[in-house]
Amino acid sequence: MAMLEIELKYPLGDRDVAEIWTTLTELGAAFQSALIESDQYFSAPDRDFKSTGEAFRLRRIGKKARFTYKGPRQAGLAKTRHEIEVPLGAGDSTFDSAIELVTALGYKPVATVEKHREIWTMDHDGHAVFFCFDDVGYVGRFLEIEILAEEAMKDEAETVILTLANALSLPEPEPRSYLRMLLETRSR
Repeated sequence: MAMLEIELKYPLGDRDVAEIWTTLTELGAAFQSALIESDQYFSAPDRDFKSTGEAFRLRRIGKKARFTYKGPRQAGLAKTRHEIEVPLGAGDSTFDSAIELVTALGYKPVATVEKHREIWTMDHDGHAVFFCFDDVGYVGRFLEIEILAEEAMKDEAETVILTLANALSLPEPEPRSYLRMLLETRSR
């Protein structure tokens, strides 16, 4: 069954995240991992992803990599997209071969988004909720609240995210992707 990625991203600016961690702990969330992600985004040879709202990337986390396709954004406050991920084998040669493969098919590298990510998780109202504290190079610090859900659970998942954001006293969500913010920063 196809899953939807339902998320909202909140700017943290200079906010001390320790108070957010304290509240998350009180709500029952737990720290899971800290990692560095490097996302190489590509443009397609047959359509303009910027105008269709799609994204195609190759993500590297340590020695592991995976392709991710994100479909067009669906209606609603939360950023909701159909997401397909394909894990690849480990090793630098796998990553390099994957780039060689997609460029041979006509895809062009657009930009690389680098981020330090700390992941917390919890179960809330039957949903596995991911809290990703991101420090994104040249862009800033953010907290993404994300749920993967079936289409029928989309509205409920969005409500859970908004409820948790309110409990964490987060500001208005940032609608742009990290890629878009990075490209806008470079064009100034």
